[in-house]
This record gives sequence, structure tokens and C-alpha cells, in this order.
Amino acid sequence: MSATPVSTASAASESGKAAVHAPRRGDDRAVDTHCPYCSLQCGMGLVPAPDRPTRVAVTERVAFPVNRGALCGKGRTAPALLASGARLTTPLVRRSPGGPLEEADWDEALARVAEGLSRTREQHGADAVGVFGGGGLTNEKAYLLGKFARLVLGTSQIDYNGRFCMSSAAAAGNKAFGLDRGLPFPLADVARTDCVILVGSNPAETMPPALRYFTDMRQRGGKLIVVDPRRTRTAEQADLHLAPRPGTDLALALGMLHLIVAEGRTDEEYIAERTTGWPAARAAAMAHWPELVERITGVPVPQLREAVRYFCEARSAMVLTARGPEQQAKGTDTVGAWINLTLATGRAGRPLSGYGCLTGQGNGQGGREHGQKADQLPGYRSLTDPAARAHVAEVWGVDPDSLPGPGRSAYELLDALGRDVRSLLLLGSNPVVSAPRAAHVEERIRALDFLAVCDVVLSETAELADVVLPVAQWAEETGTMTNLEGRVLLRRRAVTPPPGVRSDLEVLNSLATRLGWEKGFPTDAEEAFAELRRASAGGKADYSGITYRRIAEEDGVFWPCPESPDGPRHPGTPRLFLDRFATPDGRARFADVTHRASAEEPDEEYPLLLTTGRVLAQYQSGAQTRRVPTLNSAAPGAFVQLHPLLAERVGVQDGDPVAVTSRRGRAVAPAKVSRDIRPDTVFMPFHWAGEGRANTLTNPALDPTSRMPEFKVCAVRVERADD
Repeated sequence: MSATPVSTASAASESGKAAVHAPRRGDDRAVDTHCPYCSLQCGMGLVPAPDRPTRVAVTERVAFPVNRGALCGKGRTAPALLASGARLTTPLVRRSPGGPLEEADWDEALARVAEGLSRTREQHGADAVGVFGGGGLTNEKAYLLGKFARLVLGTSQIDYNGRFCMSSAAAAGNKAFGLDRGLPFPLADVARTDCVILVGSNPAETMPPALRYFTDMRQRGGKLIVVDPRRTRTAEQADLHLAPRPGTDLALALGMLHLIVAEGRTDEEYIAERTTGWPAARAAAMAHWPELVERITGVPVPQLREAVRYFCEARSAMVLTARGPEQQAKGTDTVGAWINLTLATGRAGRPLSGYGCLTGQGNGQGGREHGQKADQLPGYRSLTDPAARAHVAEVWGVDPDSLPGPGRSAYELLDALGRDVRSLLLLGSNPVVSAPRAAHVEERIRALDFLAVCDVVLSETAELADVVLPVAQWAEETGTMTNLEGRVLLRRRAVTPPPGVRSDLEVLNSLATRLGWEKGFPTDAEEAFAELRRASAGGKADYSGITYRRIAEEDGVFWPCPESPDGPRHPGTPRLFLDRFATPDGRARFADVTHRASAEEPDEEYPLLLTTGRVLAQYQSGAQTRRVPTLNSAAPGAFVQLHPLLAERVGVQDGDPVAVTSRRGRAVAPAKVSRDIRPDTVFMPFHWAGEGRANTLTNPALDPTSRMPEFKVCAVRVERADD
């Protein structure tokens, strides 16, 4: 393990000492842990700098298989947030309506939270209390948060911002394969396949250490096909870039399947042996002939044919999707159509082939598996399944009938605030910036009777709270995360949090005690994980055979990994579906889908399309990265990317202030004129609040299955801001 520092930042407590635990292996002082940002969960080490013990250095973990020592700028600068000056270190309370947030001690703050939640329950019922979690919470936190909502509060109203991440891919994966795991194979398999279709993903900016796998694949002679309306840094490296009109990914996939059938490139033996539903899916594809698809998508027929040739002539091939096709009101059908390509050509469940989703948030996978999603119980169990309810209720020591049923999805929960849902407990999320139709969401949050927020920093959402509780962050606590491969990892505590800061587990324990539950909410992460293991046993996401010790020994364990008390321990499951799919009959299901228009199409008043995304130096709502000077200087604010033809028509030049207006509001940011985007499309990153808030514009139209909002396409107009 290398101990070469690649970044340092202050992480001192008020006493000026940073406690460092012994490393897992080797004789240096580094503590093996993981980056706090995206779903790669890159391995890193943390160690005090030799010359200044109050500073923490990031060291490379070259042996960790996911990133092999590589880190992006966000990972290298992550310790900057450990400094007390960059984060909350004392509880804040609002002692009078409309008054300022003021410092308070923990007793007062916790008493106010307990009283606020209790008052709402007594006056309006249990479902008038909501809980909103985050995709960055550890498995232990997500598990106990779901338990807290359903037992202590008795509410069904719990969901999390991971609903905005990959819920459409999860729904499509469950329909097709009977199981949803971001990647059903290790990320390393990407480097060894012969062709990848990458749909709506830009890993060069969103998860840079992953880009090496695509680069390695191409150096071996493999082909990379990128589907994106923008020529991103990732698309620049592709062998073929398809730039469809936003919202038409479904038609594009159907058009490719049409050509696969028409050119006789299907694997009929595989289809007969391992799938069902092919006749209907084939008929739907044949209704989307190439010229029609070109008119819908703007992708020329010769490019469609070339993509099909690359994909079908490769010995092994993958389709990987991300937020582009998923964050649509038809996202589940769109992902299902891309999965169809892997089934029709016999790729899914074959070595070095198949379908996968590049999860976004750090624990977007594990966060929904264990209970903070509105319709799920630990182990990826359905909340409406009597057997699942009985199993989890037994672990919790309660009557299954006492567990509430499914609640509202994330946007629907936010939309109900101040009306049906009167109080909210929020952990690790910033919906004032990250939610669609954000101005409306901010209005609903302001209408609450009571809001309590647990966070590391004073986010835009926390600024509206009645109580803000400062909690420990990644390097200051131990817990598990599940990365995009389904690899369960251990993030170790490396430094002590500043005085006045408590862990989320301590907060839940204290609130549960004040609300009448003295047991069942441990403050020790390993104890919480032991209970999670029992609750997940027998479920789709079975963690029962995973322990902290195994994770440390094996650099992570892939679920499902059931416990084997009477035999050799289960090895974990790096690759799913090689023998059978997780459906009752073991066969994969084709999706019977047809193209339909987006929820909002351009018209005379709003003639253009807006799509949103991320930039290299910022992350999600920016609540953390905007507080890191190095990152903020690299990407200091929002912008509007538009094609030179559109810029000329609007009368703007690079850097001029541009107003983008949708049916939901108006955002203003400098123009970034570029030929790397379609002339009918504009792009805005969504990391900023204020007048450049992209999500002021986005459409909350929901996918009927996944309840994913349509972030990636809405109708807008563009004009000079001074007009």
C-alpha cells in the first residue's frame, strides 16, 4: 500500500489533535477507507501529515481493485471538509417563527426535534410526519433510518434522494432479470469486453477513475459507442458517438433492435432457452424502422447500422446506462429497450457481456436495499409481501401488522410537504437544489410546521430548518457502503469528529429514546450491521454472510452472500445470472415497449429542449464541493451550454448572461457557446442554488413505474438575460 500523499487538508478538532487508528495492513499510519463521493467508492488511505499532525493526507491504495490508486480531484480534496471551519460543529435552532438560526446545546436541539415530531403525530396522525434520506448514507444509517420511521414514528412517509438516481434502471432490471444490482459483474470486466454501448453517461467527468476501464478496452481493440446529445469528454474518446435528441433514447434502442432482427443478428437459441416475451418485443421493434427512428432521434441511419455492426460482431458486448435514459418519464421502458438488445443478441448472463447501470451516488445501491425507500424493507424485500413483513418484524421484535405500508415516492413526498405531511426529518440531502421543480419544492419546505435536518454543512435546505443537527462525516465514522458493482465495502473511521458533532446513529438513538424506544437503535455501526445482516437474510440483497472482518480481508464482498453456518462460507457473487436469472422460471423477460413523446415537447413558446447534468469539479447539489476552494475555483458557477447557431439566433456571445425559462421558472447563467451540443438543445449543470439553479426549470413528470422525475428533458426558451 502506497503512502504517497496526494492531498492534505486540516481535520483538527478544537483540541488540535486528530486521532488516527492503526492501518488494516502494513506498518504505516494510513487508515484504509473510501472516497465520500460517487458510487465507485474509490479506495484511499488517510494519514496525518508528518510535519503537521493536525492535517490529514490522502494516500493511494493501489491494491484496491476498483480504482487501483487513481483518484479524481474530488477524492483528492475530500479532507478539506473535515476542517471545522468548513462545516457545522454545533446544533442550531430557530427559537421564534421567522427568527434566525441560533446556536444551542444538544439537549435543547434534540428536545425540540422530539417535540416537533410528536406534536405533529398527535395532532395530524403518524403519516403527517415524513422522513427523507440520502444516497450517501451508510448501509447502517439507511437501515436504522427506515426502522426509525416505521417503528418509532409509525409513518409510511419515507423515501430518499436515490429515487432520483437509478430507480428507472432498478425497475427495468427487476422486470427483466428479477433482480436489480447496478452492475451484475465487476467493473474490471468492462476492460475485457469487446464492445460497450454507453447510454447517457459521462464517466470522464462524473467518475474519472472508471474511464481507464473503457480506455483499456479500446486499447485491446474493443469498440466504445457513446449515446449522448452532447459531445462530452467521454464521447470524444468513443469510436462512435450517437447524439439523439433528448428524450428519444427509447426510439433509438428500438431502431437498433429493428436492424438486429432485419439483419438476422439475433441469437435464436439463447432466446428460446433463456428468455420469454420475445414475439411482442420483436413486433414492437419492427414498427420502428430506421428512417422513422432517424426522424425521431436525429441520428442518421448509417450511424445506426454502424452501431449495430459494432455491437453484434463483437465476441462479447455490454450495454451500460446512466441518468440520461433513466431520468425520464418513460425511463423504465427506455432502459428495458436497451436491455432487450442484450437479450436478443444472447449477451445477458454471459461472461464479459450483459447489461449494467452506472449508479451515481456513493451508496445509491445499498441505500435503497435496506429500508429508506418507500416500498422496501431490508434485504431488498417488498413492503407488501406478507412473508417479508413477517421476517423483518421478527428481527425487530414487533407485530407484522404494526408495520405501515408503502408511502409516497421522493418527489411526491416533497410535493405533499406543508399539506398532508406537516413535519419532516431529513438526513444527508439538499432537495432545495437537487429536486425537480426546485422553486416549488422550496416553497413546500417553507410551508412545513417543523423541519429538522441532520447534515455536515449548512446546505440551502438546512438554512430553512427549525433545528439543524451537526453530524459526523465519512472519515470520522465507520460504516459500510455498497458500490456500483454490488461490492459491500468498509469505510473506516480515521479521525475524531470535532467536539459538538455526533454521528447519525447517535442522533437516531437519542431521538428514539426520547420518543419511547430505549432499545433497537445501536450507536455502534458494527452492531447495527449485525442486525442488518439478520434482517436481510433470505432476501434478494442477502448480506447475512458478510462481516466487517470479511470485507477487510477481501477488499469488499459482493452480494448476495448468504450465511453458511454448516458449511464453507459463501464466496459472494461477483457475477450474476450466469446459470439462470432471478425470476421464478429462471428466464429473462423482454420488455414490450414502444416509443412515446416526452412529457413536455417543444412548442412555439418554448421551442428548445433543456437537459441537465454534472461537471468534473462539482458533485450533486454542490453542498460539499462548493465549500472546497480548489474545486470551486475550477467550476465556480452555473452556465448554459448552447450551439453557435442558437447563440447567433439569440444574440449572445460566450460569457453573456443568458436566461433559460420553462413553464416552472427562470434561471440565469453565463453562455458557454460550443459545437459540442445539438442546436435544438441547451445544457445546464445542476450543482448551484440561486439564479443559476437548473432544477428551477426541470419537469417533475414521473415515470409510472419507478416514480423517477423527468430531469433530462423539458421545453424551454432562451434569451439574453438583459432582454
